[in-house]
Amino acid sequence: MIYTVTLNPAIDLVIVTKKLEPKVVNRTEKFELQPNGKGVNVSFILKKLGIDSVATGIGGGFTLDYVISGLTEKGIKTNFLKVKEPTRVNVFTDVLDEGTEYKQVNPGPVVSSDKQDQFLDYLESTVTKDDMVVVSGSFSRGIKPNFLVQLAQLVQKQGAKFVIDSSYLEVIDTLKYRPFLLKPNNDELAAFFNYEGEMTATKTVELAQKLIKLGCQNVLVSLGADGAAFINERHILFANAPQIQVVNSACAGDTMLGTFIAFLEKNKPVSAALKMAVAAGSDTASRTGLTDFSLDNLLPQISVTERTN
Repeated sequence: MIYTVTLNPAIDLVIVTKKLEPKVVNRTEKFELQPNGKGVNVSFILKKLGIDSVATGIGGGFTLDYVISGLTEKGIKTNFLKVKEPTRVNVFTDVLDEGTEYKQVNPGPVVSSDKQDQFLDYLESTVTKDDMVVVSGSFSRGIKPNFLVQLAQLVQKQGAKFVIDSSYLEVIDTLKYRPFLLKPNNDELAAFFNYEGEMTATKTVELAQKLIKLGCQNVLVSLGADGAAFINERHILFANAPQIQVVNSACAGDTMLGTFIAFLEKNKPVSAALKMAVAAGSDTASRTGLTDFSLDNLLPQISVTERTN
């Protein structure tokens, strides 16, 4: 089983409006409410591709109930621990006249150390060597970044695969526990090594290979408009991105990760997984919701090339 861990779930309010002016009533074109959180999105994508998962994490209030309801409606099992304060609501506004997207992301509820310990106990009693644990996104208030290291240690102890999509610098401290896959974007990859120069393709490979040497088994790097790269001890693969009109980039990385994992679970070649992941992530970025995997117009634009050192 795959367990997706979201320690700061959310409801995303996605707004499309022609204009956004101060101190007046701005009438919008449309809006959507979406159950969200990076791990939550990975579960949605896995389900679309026929892969079961358990969406778990910590949240609270009627807003968490909405997230759980959205997952349950899609046939996804859930097991969220609840706190008193409500799960957050984020706002993403696409202003058509400006061709600009505004992102307003709120903090999550406060999570006590006791609740964190309960969550670790749940994973320890549930996860087995045949499972995968995917932890994605930021943590709610009260959960320190080194909780990531505790998760890595626990998952290794259980013999399961550990996947990390996080910007916390403590990702580096998890590498001694041999995570199966990291999914940084280029900026996060640079930050892991305090690198402030230009992130060329060569530098992306160099830093990803550093992660491999430190213990990570596989690295999937999101390159935004330039596509994505996959690096491990055997492969250096790059995939270009198709041409799209970006509408809402919030969930593109989650879509990429979920698609990539699903194709690996189906024993597809890594190159095929990378190509489909880039196409699906791009499609999500071009709409207000997650991709529906109608990708016939995008896949022909994407080429996967293998490089050597």
